Amino acid sequence: MQARIAGRNAAELRFRLYGLFAIGAAIATLGVLLFSIVGKGYTAFVQTEILLDVRFDAAAIGGLEDLEGEGRRAALRRADYGALLRESLREQFPDVEGRTAIRSLMALVIADDPALLDRSVPLWLTADDEVDMLMKGQIARDVPESERRLSDVQLAWVDALEAEGRIRTVFNRTFLTAGDSREPELAGVWGALVGSFLTLAVALGVSFPIGVLTAVYLEEFAPKNRWTDLVEVNINNLAAVPSIVYGLLGLAVFLNILQLPRSAPLVGGLTLALMTLPTIIIAARSAILGVPPSIREAARGVGASPLQVVAHHVLPLALPGILTGTIIGMARALGETAPLLMVGMVAFIVDVPGSLTDAATVLPVQIFLWADSPERGFVEKVSGAILVLMTFLLLMNAGAIVMRQKFEKRW
Repeated sequence: MQARIAGRNAAELRFRLYGLFAIGAAIATLGVLLFSIVGKGYTAFVQTEILLDVRFDAAAIGGLEDLEGEGRRAALRRADYGALLRESLREQFPDVEGRTAIRSLMALVIADDPALLDRSVPLWLTADDEVDMLMKGQIARDVPESERRLSDVQLAWVDALEAEGRIRTVFNRTFLTAGDSREPELAGVWGALVGSFLTLAVALGVSFPIGVLTAVYLEEFAPKNRWTDLVEVNINNLAAVPSIVYGLLGLAVFLNILQLPRSAPLVGGLTLALMTLPTIIIAARSAILGVPPSIREAARGVGASPLQVVAHHVLPLALPGILTGTIIGMARALGETAPLLMVGMVAFIVDVPGSLTDAATVLPVQIFLWADSPERGFVEKVSGAILVLMTFLLLMNAGAIVMRQKFEKRW
């Protein structure tokens, strides 16, 4: 007997060690993943700027002497401010000669449209993505010139500007407030973030009420026959269907038949709603089934109707479980790319969507597009966008958890 007890204790100890090892391996893997993403993506939240003294000469802009009012403002909007910035760079480095050298010098900054005339104003201008990568230590200086994008002459110019205090690193507001761009230093995630929010709002608004009502009917009102058995089997099977199939369904129904606008959050949200419906229905049915029968019996004993039993007693007690299933469904929808590619949300979108029918993209698709770009500056943008996506997911889940805790009841 003592030997058998010792064997059982040893087996229990081994089982605990296996469990601890599994948890440790999972935490270590997650740590490596997060460390890799944060290590590559935190630099996306800072940006390099170059200080130039720009002379906004009305004569250099040209065509303003005889214009007034709206005509003058239109001429200012069409003005070649890049020429003014190029002239400022030439004044900063007067020894630069030759077309190739001048073109390399002009590539150090990105031109914005200022609105000042006849004044020499010091402006901090966005540096080119290659200069930005150099200042962040992601371009090696000790490699041959042929193996890096910046030439030796451009490195010397950058060093001269840095020695004069004309280069600084600041918080990258553009990354969080702008839409997509072909230039890495001007690209942002705000357009994709708004698109994700609108798409998820449509998906939640459609899938949550339909899923909950379906679960209530199947558990509380539907007769048990072959028809309901067939419906239950199909719901369980739909939960395992690949997401690309829902994209094909959305393409066929919402775009080809209903003629809804392509690349819109409305279409993307409806497609994701179809995908998340089975998950919400299954979770809601489990939560409703978990409500003790005594609750129903007590409500019926005091004269409540079947509808009152469900609305006033069963659903409030099952709501925490329903919210858990909704969180899982929305988290899956937030990270989906394949179904949205099928409905056109892979397009290059610069403007931030203002409504459910405007062209838009979402964060996972934006990450996919940037990961496929050859520019080196998009590498950090990919990891930075992943961090924004994870933060968005954590905030969404935190809000749902707070709501679940608020409605949770113990018996």
